[in-house]
Amino acid sequence: MDQLLQQNYLVILLVLWQIPWKGWALWKASRNNDKSWFIVLLILQTLAILDILYIYVFSKKKSNS
Repeated sequence: MDQLLQQNYLVILLVLWQIPWKGWALWKASRNNDKSWFIVLLILQTLAILDILYIYVFSKKKSNS
């Protein structure tokens, strides 16, 4: 029973870690009009790794050249 309770805490911590990153990445994708990224970020659950990569690497503003 104690082990089950510890697993629940781990799941709760992982969810609390993922939600803010997911929200921020989805917000940035929608603001940048990146529909493909929005769909990928919405569907894939990667413990926020993909979300963090999008925020800091792939969401750079595109130049209008």
